[in-house]
Amino acid sequence: MLSEEAKERLRQSLDKVHAWPSLYMFKFILEPDADRLEKVMALLNPESEVLRKYSAGGKYLSLTVKEVMMSAEDVVARYDRAAGIPGVIVL
Repeated sequence: MLSEEAKERLRQSLDKVHAWPSLYMFKFILEPDADRLEKVMALLNPESEVLRKYSAGGKYLSLTVKEVMMSAEDVVARYDRAAGIPGVIVL
């Protein structure tokens, strides 16, 4: 989970560069475990654009997700939930 300080910094940064609603690109990195992937995918809206890319050795899976988000708070909440999944790195 993200600290309150990290959430506030992220909110402020997002509000400086985005006019909401806005297309936002999330990035998640995880070991390609089916359960972990299912948990991350459950956080996303069905209409999200998801690009999957495996590392050269296949040890990691990178998910690039494009989705229209309504506010900085929505983005922060999504990152916070994803960070709570063991083995998921949020960028």
